Amino acid sequence: MNAGIIANRPASYRAVTISEGLRTSARRTPNKLALTEEGRQLTHGQLIRRINRVSNAGLGLGLKPGDHVALMCTNCIEFVEVTCGMSEIGVAPAMINARSTAHETSYICNDAGAKILFVHADNQEAAFAADLQTVERIVVIDPGNDNSDYEKLLAAASSDQSSIALEEWDVFSIPYTSGTTGNPKGVLLSHRSRVNHMLFTMAANYGCYTPEARPLATSPFHNGAGFINALAGPFFGGTTHILPKYEPELMLRALQERNITSMFMVPTHFHAMFNLGQDTLHKYDKSSLQVIHSNAAPLPQATKEKIVDFFGEGILFESYGSTEAGGCTFLRPEDQLRKMSCVGQPGPSVWLEIRNDQGDVLGNDEVGEVWIKNAWLFNGYWNNPEATAEGLVDGWCTVGDLGKTDDEGYLYLVDRKKNVIISGGQNIFPREIEEVLHHHPAVGEVAVVGKKDDYWGESVTAFVVLRPGQAAGADELKERCGRELARYKLPKEFHFVEALPKNATGKILHRELRDRLNKGEFDT
Repeated sequence: MNAGIIANRPASYRAVTISEGLRTSARRTPNKLALTEEGRQLTHGQLIRRINRVSNAGLGLGLKPGDHVALMCTNCIEFVEVTCGMSEIGVAPAMINARSTAHETSYICNDAGAKILFVHADNQEAAFAADLQTVERIVVIDPGNDNSDYEKLLAAASSDQSSIALEEWDVFSIPYTSGTTGNPKGVLLSHRSRVNHMLFTMAANYGCYTPEARPLATSPFHNGAGFINALAGPFFGGTTHILPKYEPELMLRALQERNITSMFMVPTHFHAMFNLGQDTLHKYDKSSLQVIHSNAAPLPQATKEKIVDFFGEGILFESYGSTEAGGCTFLRPEDQLRKMSCVGQPGPSVWLEIRNDQGDVLGNDEVGEVWIKNAWLFNGYWNNPEATAEGLVDGWCTVGDLGKTDDEGYLYLVDRKKNVIISGGQNIFPREIEEVLHHHPAVGEVAVVGKKDDYWGESVTAFVVLRPGQAAGADELKERCGRELARYKLPKEFHFVEALPKNATGKILHRELRDRLNKGEFDT
């Protein structure tokens, strides 16, 4: 289908890409600030020239359209440069959490077939310890250091735009998620997907992305939502201020000092902010803020009320979506206190269906699997046709969430089929942790679930059945996990049980364990 569309385009057609949006802003206001960090800044014109240098440096390293690189980096200006510069020559960066271990880094790099690994200096230890089978070169990014590998590459490259021709279906980036097998999956996100996502879901629903916009970027960029919210500023001609990581008082200070107009936060961010003393909370002026967007996990109703009370009415937006489908439903400010435990209505150019296991569309108040169709769905999973066939069917996408709708078309999430744990805005996949624990000789069976947590949203909890005659303690098992997993994935609690609940086919019932855990049955 895409090939036919491409073949019939007029000669004057120009592909809809991220880079073209950035270039339009640079042509209009080349000297206006595009990106700022503490002590650093780039104008729109400077950003484009550095993106061009990244593109040409990549070509100089032998990269060609269709190749992949990997990016393991904390939030910084260079993250934007590398992602946009590589994608402009048809080279897609695979996104790696900067907190990943050597084991996790190895898997993503090798799975993606990354030829170059760009890594922040603060994260290079795990990168150099990784077993990188396809990586030909590691490039260290050290912001502010003109002698770093990265800056030397850029200094030797041309600032002229490359001659590589792009199509809008070409892959822009590859964030990694996980599936039922436990192995992370690369999500292929096209330029078309990201542009339409910004245009339709963000600009249309929030109304805050204009040339006057000053977004604050504090959520991790390796996640799709964090990066797209950061990119929206320069894409629409505005200025994004970047925080390397979330610290509640730094965020409040930035609101005042940078006259921030919008920001993206996950529930954990709000919890941390409200843990500040009242004197600190009310120390900074926040009157410039027009929009707060929350995603990643549903906001507890009590937290919503605190947000509205602190920031004022009319600015809190909540959304539901996924890496694969982008933003899908939106709960607008006027509905925050009216629709309890709701994630909103479908946005413009979004179609939503609730289906049973037979594929039949269900009516209101009937629980089933959430299916989404929109103009910015992913291309599929990298090198995983089976998972693509399961999650992308006839132009509709599902990530296995269960939900129901009311008579006004509002969506209520009920559960997650895949049992993903969302802690501090990070997706944690139980099977990945279970696989590590299974390698311990004393472990017979294991199940990992999320426990409700007022601060983190959910905390990782492991249920373990030991082998007969074997012994192991929580500290020993946690240490074992720590060798292969990032710290945020480590179980905070271990419960040693005689047996795990199972269905007739022998499948462990994670949901039953989670429900009993959250009812306090395992409290000591």
